Amino acid sequence: MQVMVTGGAGFIGSNLVDRLLAEGHSVDVVDDLSTGSLGNLADARASASHALTFHHLDVRSDELVEVMGRRRPEVVFHLAAQADVRVSVERPVFDADVNILGTLRVLEGARAAGTARVAFAASGGTLYGECDPSELPVKESHPRRPLSPYGVSKMAAIDYLVAYRELHAVEFCALALANVYGPRQDPHGEAGVVAIFSDKLLRGESVTIFGDGEQTRDFVYVDDVVDAFVRAATRGGGLVLNIGTGNEVSVNELARVMGERAGATSSPVHAPARAGEIQRSSLDPERAGIHLGWRAWTELEAGVDGVLAYTRRQVGP
Repeated sequence: MQVMVTGGAGFIGSNLVDRLLAEGHSVDVVDDLSTGSLGNLADARASASHALTFHHLDVRSDELVEVMGRRRPEVVFHLAAQADVRVSVERPVFDADVNILGTLRVLEGARAAGTARVAFAASGGTLYGECDPSELPVKESHPRRPLSPYGVSKMAAIDYLVAYRELHAVEFCALALANVYGPRQDPHGEAGVVAIFSDKLLRGESVTIFGDGEQTRDFVYVDDVVDAFVRAATRGGGLVLNIGTGNEVSVNELARVMGERAGATSSPVHAPARAGEIQRSSLDPERAGIHLGWRAWTELEAGVDGVLAYTRRQVGP
Protein backbone atom coordinates (compact mmCIF):
# COMPACT_ATOMS: atom_id res chain seq x y z
CA MET A 1 0.00 0.00 0.00
CA GLN A 2 1.17 3.54 -0.77
CA VAL A 3 1.01 5.64 2.40
CA MET A 4 2.19 9.04 3.59
CA VAL A 5 3.32 10.09 7.06
CA THR A 6 3.40 13.80 7.82
CA GLY A 7 5.80 14.52 10.65
CA GLY A 8 7.46 11.25 9.73
CA ALA A 9 10.91 12.34 10.93
CA GLY A 10 9.57 13.06 14.40
CA PHE A 11 9.35 10.92 17.51
CA ILE A 12 6.10 9.05 16.90
CA GLY A 13 6.22 9.46 13.12
CA SER A 14 9.61 7.80 12.65
CA ASN A 15 8.60 4.85 14.81
CA LEU A 16 5.46 4.54 12.68
CA VAL A 17 7.54 4.70 9.48
CA ASP A 18 9.69 1.79 10.72
CA ARG A 19 6.58 -0.29 11.36
CA LEU A 20 5.01 0.52 7.98
CA LEU A 21 8.18 -0.35 6.08
CA ALA A 22 8.53 -3.59 8.03
CA GLU A 23 5.03 -4.51 6.88
CA GLY A 24 5.94 -3.93 3.24
CA HIS A 25 4.28 -0.58 2.55
CA SER A 26 5.73 2.16 0.34
CA VAL A 27 6.08 5.26 2.51
CA ASP A 28 6.29 8.96 1.67
CA VAL A 29 7.51 11.07 4.59
CA VAL A 30 6.70 14.78 4.75
CA ASP A 31 8.60 16.77 7.36
CA ASP A 32 10.07 20.28 7.56
CA LEU A 33 12.64 19.08 10.15
CA SER A 34 11.74 21.91 12.52
CA THR A 35 11.45 19.40 15.36
CA GLY A 36 12.04 16.10 13.56
CA SER A 37 15.41 14.76 12.49
CA LEU A 38 16.75 12.76 9.57
CA GLY A 39 18.67 10.82 12.20
CA ASN A 40 15.36 9.33 13.33
CA LEU A 41 14.99 7.88 9.82
CA ALA A 42 18.58 6.65 9.48
CA ASP A 43 17.75 2.96 9.81
CA ALA A 44 14.70 3.29 7.58
CA ARG A 45 16.62 5.12 4.86
CA ALA A 46 19.45 2.60 4.99
CA SER A 47 17.28 -0.48 4.67
CA ALA A 48 14.18 0.61 2.78
CA SER A 49 15.66 0.64 -0.73
CA HIS A 50 13.11 2.52 -2.86
CA ALA A 51 10.19 2.00 -0.46
CA LEU A 52 10.88 5.27 1.42
CA THR A 53 10.72 8.73 -0.15
CA PHE A 54 11.44 11.84 1.91
CA HIS A 55 9.92 15.24 1.12
CA HIS A 56 11.38 18.25 2.95
CA LEU A 57 8.14 20.20 3.16
CA ASP A 58 6.10 22.26 5.57
CA VAL A 59 2.53 20.94 5.77
CA ARG A 60 1.31 24.52 5.34
CA SER A 61 2.91 24.88 1.90
CA ASP A 62 1.02 24.92 -1.40
CA GLU A 63 3.48 22.34 -2.69
CA LEU A 64 2.10 19.69 -0.33
CA VAL A 65 -1.14 19.43 -2.30
CA GLU A 66 0.81 18.97 -5.53
CA VAL A 67 3.05 16.30 -3.99
CA MET A 68 0.09 14.39 -2.60
CA GLY A 69 -1.72 14.59 -5.94
CA ARG A 70 1.36 13.16 -7.65
CA ARG A 71 2.19 10.45 -5.09
CA ARG A 72 -1.47 9.47 -4.51
CA PRO A 73 -1.25 7.91 -1.04
CA GLU A 74 -4.08 5.57 -0.16
CA VAL A 75 -3.77 6.44 3.53
CA VAL A 76 -2.26 9.55 5.12
CA PHE A 77 -1.07 9.42 8.71
CA HIS A 78 -1.17 13.07 9.76
CA LEU A 79 1.18 13.55 12.69
CA ALA A 80 2.88 16.85 11.78
CA ALA A 81 1.99 19.44 14.40
CA GLN A 82 3.03 22.18 16.75
CA ALA A 83 2.86 19.91 19.79
CA ASP A 84 4.01 21.98 22.75
CA VAL A 85 1.29 23.34 25.04
CA ARG A 86 3.62 26.06 26.34
CA VAL A 87 4.38 27.28 22.81
CA SER A 88 0.66 27.37 22.03
CA VAL A 89 0.06 29.61 25.04
CA GLU A 90 2.90 31.95 24.07
CA ARG A 91 2.28 31.85 20.29
CA PRO A 92 -1.37 30.92 19.66
CA VAL A 93 -1.43 32.25 16.08
CA PHE A 94 1.57 30.11 15.14
CA ASP A 95 -0.05 27.10 16.82
CA ALA A 96 -3.26 27.58 14.82
CA ASP A 97 -1.32 28.16 11.61
CA VAL A 98 0.46 24.81 11.86
CA ASN A 99 -2.26 22.69 13.40
CA ILE A 100 -5.37 24.02 11.70
CA LEU A 101 -4.15 25.37 8.35
CA GLY A 102 -1.63 22.53 8.08
CA THR A 103 -4.43 20.01 8.54
CA LEU A 104 -6.48 21.80 5.88
CA ARG A 105 -3.58 21.48 3.43
CA VAL A 106 -3.39 17.77 4.18
CA LEU A 107 -7.13 17.39 3.62
CA GLU A 108 -6.98 19.33 0.36
CA GLY A 109 -4.11 17.09 -0.73
CA ALA A 110 -6.11 14.02 0.24
CA ARG A 111 -9.02 15.26 -1.84
CA ALA A 112 -6.76 15.90 -4.83
CA ALA A 113 -5.09 12.51 -4.49
CA GLY A 114 -8.24 10.47 -4.00
CA THR A 115 -6.90 9.35 -0.61
CA ALA A 116 -9.25 6.91 1.09
CA ARG A 117 -8.43 7.80 4.69
CA VAL A 118 -6.61 10.19 7.00
CA ALA A 119 -5.47 8.80 10.37
CA PHE A 120 -5.04 11.86 12.57
CA ALA A 121 -2.99 12.38 15.72
CA ALA A 122 -5.30 14.23 18.11
CA SER A 123 -4.50 15.01 21.73
CA GLY A 124 -6.50 13.30 24.42
CA GLY A 125 -4.84 15.04 27.33
CA THR A 126 -5.72 18.54 26.13
CA LEU A 127 -8.91 17.80 24.16
CA TYR A 128 -11.18 17.20 27.15
CA GLY A 129 -9.71 19.84 29.46
CA GLU A 130 -9.84 19.58 33.23
CA CYS A 131 -12.17 16.72 34.19
CA ASP A 132 -13.71 15.99 37.55
CA PRO A 133 -11.75 13.12 39.16
CA SER A 134 -14.96 11.06 39.20
CA GLU A 135 -15.00 11.19 35.37
CA LEU A 136 -11.55 9.62 34.98
CA PRO A 137 -10.56 7.78 32.92
CA VAL A 138 -12.41 10.07 30.53
CA LYS A 139 -14.51 8.67 27.69
CA GLU A 140 -14.83 10.07 24.16
CA SER A 141 -18.41 11.15 24.97
CA HIS A 142 -17.08 13.68 27.50
CA PRO A 143 -17.53 17.33 26.41
CA ARG A 144 -14.46 18.81 24.78
CA ARG A 145 -13.25 21.78 26.82
CA PRO A 146 -9.60 22.40 25.95
CA LEU A 147 -7.76 24.85 28.20
CA SER A 148 -4.89 25.67 25.83
CA PRO A 149 -4.69 26.96 22.25
CA TYR A 150 -3.05 23.63 21.36
CA GLY A 151 -6.12 21.72 22.53
CA VAL A 152 -8.40 24.15 20.69
CA SER A 153 -6.44 23.71 17.45
CA LYS A 154 -6.65 19.91 17.68
CA MET A 155 -10.40 20.11 18.34
CA ALA A 156 -10.86 22.37 15.31
CA ALA A 157 -8.85 19.95 13.15
CA ILE A 158 -11.23 17.14 14.12
CA ASP A 159 -14.18 19.31 13.06
CA TYR A 160 -12.54 19.78 9.65
CA LEU A 161 -12.01 16.02 9.36
CA VAL A 162 -15.73 15.51 9.97
CA ALA A 163 -16.62 18.14 7.37
CA TYR A 164 -14.35 16.64 4.70
CA ARG A 165 -15.81 13.21 5.39
CA GLU A 166 -19.30 14.55 4.74
CA LEU A 167 -18.43 16.86 1.83
CA HIS A 168 -15.74 14.91 -0.01
CA ALA A 169 -15.92 11.30 1.28
CA VAL A 170 -12.42 11.48 2.77
CA GLU A 171 -12.66 8.98 5.61
CA PHE A 172 -10.83 9.60 8.86
CA CYS A 173 -9.96 8.07 12.19
CA ALA A 174 -8.74 10.46 14.90
CA LEU A 175 -6.64 9.02 17.70
CA ALA A 176 -6.82 11.05 20.90
CA LEU A 177 -3.40 10.26 22.29
CA ALA A 178 -2.49 10.19 25.94
CA ASN A 179 1.07 11.17 26.97
CA VAL A 180 3.18 9.23 24.52
CA TYR A 181 6.74 8.36 25.52
CA GLY A 182 9.52 6.17 24.18
CA PRO A 183 12.80 6.11 22.23
CA ARG A 184 13.51 9.12 19.94
CA GLN A 185 11.51 11.61 21.98
CA ASP A 186 13.60 14.78 22.13
CA PRO A 187 14.35 15.89 25.72
CA HIS A 188 15.22 19.36 24.42
CA GLY A 189 12.28 19.82 22.08
CA GLU A 190 8.54 19.38 22.42
CA ALA A 191 7.07 18.42 25.77
CA GLY A 192 7.94 14.91 26.94
CA VAL A 193 8.57 14.49 30.65
CA VAL A 194 9.87 10.91 30.40
CA ALA A 195 12.52 11.90 27.85
CA ILE A 196 13.46 14.99 29.87
CA PHE A 197 13.77 13.02 33.12
CA SER A 198 15.76 10.27 31.39
CA ASP A 199 18.29 12.74 30.00
CA LYS A 200 18.69 14.52 33.34
CA LEU A 201 19.03 11.36 35.40
CA LEU A 202 21.64 9.78 33.17
CA ARG A 203 23.67 12.99 33.25
CA GLY A 204 23.63 12.88 37.06
CA GLU A 205 21.40 15.96 37.31
CA SER A 206 18.28 16.56 39.39
CA VAL A 207 14.94 16.45 37.58
CA THR A 208 12.63 19.46 37.85
CA ILE A 209 9.00 18.95 38.84
CA PHE A 210 6.66 21.84 38.05
CA GLY A 211 4.07 22.42 40.74
CA ASP A 212 3.57 19.96 43.59
CA GLY A 213 4.08 16.89 41.37
CA GLU A 214 0.68 15.44 42.18
CA GLN A 215 -0.58 16.22 38.67
CA THR A 216 -1.25 12.98 36.82
CA ARG A 217 -0.86 11.78 33.27
CA ASP A 218 -1.69 8.65 31.30
CA PHE A 219 1.67 7.46 29.93
CA VAL A 220 1.42 5.22 26.84
CA TYR A 221 4.43 3.69 25.10
CA VAL A 222 5.20 4.65 21.51
CA ASP A 223 5.16 1.08 20.16
CA ASP A 224 1.60 0.70 21.45
CA VAL A 225 0.61 4.00 19.82
CA VAL A 226 2.16 2.97 16.50
CA ASP A 227 0.10 -0.21 16.62
CA ALA A 228 -3.04 1.87 17.05
CA PHE A 229 -2.18 3.99 14.00
CA VAL A 230 -1.60 0.91 11.86
CA ARG A 231 -4.99 -0.44 12.90
CA ALA A 232 -6.62 2.96 12.24
CA ALA A 233 -5.60 2.68 8.58
CA THR A 234 -8.45 0.24 8.01
CA ARG A 235 -10.71 0.48 11.07
CA GLY A 236 -12.55 3.02 13.20
CA GLY A 237 -13.84 5.14 10.32
CA GLY A 238 -15.42 8.44 11.36
CA LEU A 239 -14.49 8.01 15.01
CA VAL A 240 -12.41 9.74 17.64
CA LEU A 241 -10.74 7.04 19.73
CA ASN A 242 -8.79 7.39 22.97
CA ILE A 243 -5.35 5.82 22.89
CA GLY A 244 -4.12 5.46 26.45
CA THR A 245 -3.80 3.00 29.30
CA GLY A 246 -6.65 4.27 31.46
CA ASN A 247 -4.23 4.64 34.37
CA GLU A 248 -3.12 7.80 36.18
CA VAL A 249 0.52 8.20 37.16
CA SER A 250 1.60 11.27 39.12
CA VAL A 251 4.74 13.12 38.12
CA ASN A 252 6.11 12.40 41.59
CA GLU A 253 5.56 8.68 41.07
CA LEU A 254 7.13 8.85 37.60
CA ALA A 255 10.20 10.56 39.04
CA ARG A 256 10.47 7.89 41.73
CA VAL A 257 10.19 4.99 39.28
CA MET A 258 12.61 6.52 36.81
CA GLY A 259 15.10 7.40 39.54
CA GLU A 260 15.07 3.82 40.79
CA ARG A 261 15.42 2.33 37.29
CA ALA A 262 18.26 4.72 36.47
CA GLY A 263 20.05 4.14 39.77
CA ALA A 264 19.98 7.87 40.49
CA THR A 265 20.83 9.37 43.87
CA SER A 266 19.75 13.00 43.37
CA SER A 267 16.38 14.27 44.59
CA PRO A 268 13.92 16.18 42.40
CA VAL A 269 13.67 19.97 42.66
CA HIS A 270 10.40 21.85 42.38
CA ALA A 271 9.49 24.89 40.28
CA PRO A 272 6.26 26.90 39.83
CA ALA A 273 3.40 25.22 37.96
CA ARG A 274 3.10 26.04 34.25
CA ALA A 275 0.18 27.84 32.61
CA GLY A 276 -2.23 25.92 30.40
CA GLU A 277 -1.52 22.46 31.81
CA ILE A 278 -4.27 20.35 33.34
CA GLN A 279 -4.01 18.79 36.79
CA ARG A 280 -5.21 15.24 36.16
CA SER A 281 -5.62 13.17 33.01
CA SER A 282 -6.30 9.61 31.94
CA LEU A 283 -8.13 8.22 28.92
CA ASP A 284 -10.59 5.35 28.76
CA PRO A 285 -9.37 3.08 25.91
CA GLU A 286 -12.43 0.82 25.79
CA ARG A 287 -13.78 2.24 22.54
CA ALA A 288 -10.42 1.66 20.80
CA GLY A 289 -10.58 -1.93 22.02
CA ILE A 290 -13.97 -2.37 20.38
CA HIS A 291 -13.29 -0.63 17.07
CA LEU A 292 -9.56 -1.21 16.56
CA GLY A 293 -9.03 -4.38 18.57
CA TRP A 294 -6.35 -2.36 20.37
CA ARG A 295 -5.00 -2.14 23.89
CA ALA A 296 -1.81 -0.89 25.50
CA TRP A 297 0.44 -3.75 26.55
CA THR A 298 3.67 -2.06 27.70
CA GLU A 299 3.96 -1.60 31.47
CA LEU A 300 5.48 1.66 32.72
CA GLU A 301 8.63 0.04 34.12
CA ALA A 302 9.35 -1.78 30.84
CA GLY A 303 8.76 1.37 28.84
CA VAL A 304 10.98 3.43 31.12
CA ASP A 305 13.73 0.83 30.74
CA GLY A 306 13.45 1.19 26.95
CA VAL A 307 13.79 4.97 27.16
CA LEU A 308 16.74 4.78 29.56
CA ALA A 309 18.53 2.30 27.29
CA TYR A 310 18.01 4.58 24.29
CA THR A 311 19.15 7.65 26.23
CA ARG A 312 22.30 5.88 27.42
CA ARG A 313 23.26 5.34 23.79
CA GLN A 314 22.72 9.03 23.07
CA VAL A 315 24.46 10.38 26.17
CA GLY A 316 27.38 7.95 25.97
CA PRO A 317 29.66 6.81 28.81
